[in-house]
Amino acid sequence: MARNKIFLASRQSQSAVPAVSASKRPCESGPFLVAAYQRFSVLMCMVLVANVNRFVLGEQQPRYSVTETDDRITVVTPHLELAIQKRGYVSGIAAQSFVDRKTGFRDAGFGLDIVDWLMEPGSDESYRNTLPPDLVYQFNNLYHGQIPKRSIEGPQICTKAGELHPRVVRGKDFVAIQQEFQYYLAAPGKNAGSLWRQWIVIPCDTRYVFTMDSVETVNDSPALFLRIDMPGHIRHKNGDTFDLIYLSYFGFIPAKEFFEDFPPDARFRYFRGEQPLPDRFIRAYRLRNPETGAQGPWLAGMTLDPAVVYDAWCHQRGYVCMIEEIGGYPIKAGQTFSAAFIVGYFDTIGEMIMTYDRYAGARAIEVDESVPQWRLMPTQ
Repeated sequence: MARNKIFLASRQSQSAVPAVSASKRPCESGPFLVAAYQRFSVLMCMVLVANVNRFVLGEQQPRYSVTETDDRITVVTPHLELAIQKRGYVSGIAAQSFVDRKTGFRDAGFGLDIVDWLMEPGSDESYRNTLPPDLVYQFNNLYHGQIPKRSIEGPQICTKAGELHPRVVRGKDFVAIQQEFQYYLAAPGKNAGSLWRQWIVIPCDTRYVFTMDSVETVNDSPALFLRIDMPGHIRHKNGDTFDLIYLSYFGFIPAKEFFEDFPPDARFRYFRGEQPLPDRFIRAYRLRNPETGAQGPWLAGMTLDPAVVYDAWCHQRGYVCMIEEIGGYPIKAGQTFSAAFIVGYFDTIGEMIMTYDRYAGARAIEVDESVPQWRLMPTQ
């Protein structure tokens, strides 16, 4: 697939300054009308000055709000509400905080673009008894299937990091939030200290956000990958929160397929090299109101370069597990790998595809804090 090399900078919004017309003035012989006109003229001058200050001098008020407490950061735009958790279950967008203001629906899981360990293919069975508990990876079970993998660095960020320190960048028409964590556990023969970074860019004019996960590794590896949730797991009781899943590499799957648990390698798995590389990598579920059954929008997670996806699961384990692994290529210590995503709400699959194709090929997000502005970076 030929991929567009897309650069996206923040757009500077422009508004017209109200004009004051003097073509029709009240009769000067009427004192009351003269006084009214004078008051009106003064008011219009005040409006004009205010708009000059806002638009010409660059003092336009942002169309979003950012509220920060000790525990979380909350962002509200004309289209979305969301929160970033600082403590507890961290990374990505906080569970059920991602609200589509058009419909009132919110995500149905444990969070979006949530981050776990650094891993490799292969088993840890030969040295498992020497590992700290946070690095042990069991397989041949319902949760992980018969897929041998091993944790290289940990702990699992979402459950064990405990606290992150997100940094907020405020632009005129966007908010960007950066999070990072340095892994401090390592398997035997490996180094600890690889650095995970995440950007979440929230534009004012869309029902979706852009995210990036990157890893600067301190280890050589034949196939290092990062495990994340993309877009996120789906909590449900017999499909009460969703009615349909769409996987661009598989098709449509009704909710009834997830009424009973099954392992990730039983069905609906994508594994690079075993299936053809898809033109687009989109994973989405159509929301449903659990009380009324009313149909909602699609919530999608779109990996903008399909080639970066190593493995992707969609299976039932008490909830629909939407694990995705990025990377999986040979890498040397000091190098970095990354993936860029769109996460958000769409009314139709066609709308998803049009949006995907506009930004296809990106693997990274770059934020220039001095301006500030941001852009998607194409695959190198």
